[in-house]
Amino acid sequence: MGKDTITITDNRTGRQTELPVRESTLGPDAVDIGLFLKEAGYFMYDPGFLSTASCQSALTYLDGAEGQLFYRGYPIEQLAEQSNFTEVAHLMLYGDLPTATQLTKFNNIITHHSMINEALKGFFHGFYHDAHPMAIMVGVVGSLSAFYHDSTDISDPRHREIAAHRMIAKMPSIAAASYKHSIGEPQVYPDNSLSYTGNLLNMMFSVPCEKYYVDPIAEKALDLIFILHVDHEQNASTSTVRLAGSSGANPFACMASGIAALWGPAHGGANEAVLSMLDEIGDVSNIDKYLAKAKDKNDPFRLMGFGHRVYKNYDPRARIIREMCHQVLAKLGKDDDPMFELALRLEEIALADEYFIQRKLYPNVDFYSGLIYRALGIPANMFTVMFAIARTVGWVAQWMEMISDEEQRIGRPRQLYVGPTQRDYVPIDQR
Repeated sequence: MGKDTITITDNRTGRQTELPVRESTLGPDAVDIGLFLKEAGYFMYDPGFLSTASCQSALTYLDGAEGQLFYRGYPIEQLAEQSNFTEVAHLMLYGDLPTATQLTKFNNIITHHSMINEALKGFFHGFYHDAHPMAIMVGVVGSLSAFYHDSTDISDPRHREIAAHRMIAKMPSIAAASYKHSIGEPQVYPDNSLSYTGNLLNMMFSVPCEKYYVDPIAEKALDLIFILHVDHEQNASTSTVRLAGSSGANPFACMASGIAALWGPAHGGANEAVLSMLDEIGDVSNIDKYLAKAKDKNDPFRLMGFGHRVYKNYDPRARIIREMCHQVLAKLGKDDDPMFELALRLEEIALADEYFIQRKLYPNVDFYSGLIYRALGIPANMFTVMFAIARTVGWVAQWMEMISDEEQRIGRPRQLYVGPTQRDYVPIDQR
């Protein structure tokens, strides 16, 4: 086996196939299997693509064993402590932290793209009054391509940039309008004097008949949550955006596909599931009973918000958001809510329980984000919408990177066929 290749031996025939190895800057290298079917005559079988690198990317790196997460090489801990959401958005789109001048310009662009077309108001009214906000989001975001023809030429770098700015800017406006429609209140226009997250809070919670003041703790907490949810490698929704984009679909359709994938309870709905679990447990006195159920492999009950598909150590985002969660509960006067008391006691007990320690089932970011959203007055059906707003930055950055990749081809996974072999048609009167 050469320095930059790996040799695979077919035990059936003894034939050897040499495959090139692509080096990574961090994490495992990748075996390039592009010619494996042609050279060896086999597909690679990998359900869920858990061991398959579907692309090369310079955006995000995570190490599940070490509990590390980097955006463009910057540790998430540093960005969460020192940065803000729009600065991180600039970093993801352009590759480097902006100068003060660049950040001011970027903030102005995002601020002045935040309004949505007035004709879209009729689109919102077309949804049933109790429609789930995520259902509205999928439809409205997908419809944006009908309004912004001047930024759908994906071969034009400037069009791609404008589309990216529009998506990041308009998602809070669309999200807030979806929420207002679901509760029967009038839509609130963006306020260019507010920050990204302050504007979102204002559009969600203000009403025309009285002045609304953005709580700085709420604003800061939401900004932090958004930073932590910007990107997470090739997860289900990001992969969906890339797969849709590989066909040449317009950027707004690609974002809508990402929202649809995120809506799944196994992906973006985890923090809502945490609150449902806490409702089921009901009281601090029931914790021991439910922890026993969680340990029983024959019991369907699962401890939601603990452990992670990738992280086999403490989720670095959970360490960061945990402190903010405690600040929010204390400073917004929500610490007397029985659910918060239950959640904090559950966290304390689980972190000290050998069963969970040995299996590295630590509280994850979903455990804390759901509690913060509840404390901020954000209803459970909006939790995944909040996730979508933040993850839009990652989606557009991944989409832009994919479009500019010279090796990019339309996605076309193969399959291991296990159906019937060839059969001849039998006339209906002979069956």
